[in-house]
Amino acid sequence: MLILFLIKEAFQWIKYLMDNKMTKIKVTQTGSRNGCTQRQRKTLDALGLKKMHHTVEHDATPQILGMVNKVHHLVKFEKSK
Repeated sequence: MLILFLIKEAFQWIKYLMDNKMTKIKVTQTGSRNGCTQRQRKTLDALGLKKMHHTVEHDATPQILGMVNKVHHLVKFEKSK
């Protein structure tokens, strides 16, 4: 039940970011890539995240938000100021 709530909240956050054009987001890796699938590791690499607690900044495009959604359990993201 908690997982469904968190996924719903993540989708609402993504929708909010999509409505605001040219928004930047900060993505921070919070989970270890040990034990992840190869596909998740490649997604983290594509986001530019190389190690734990590494933060990168991206435009909030549908492609980036989709990648963040795929590894939402490994990253934390917030609207950049």
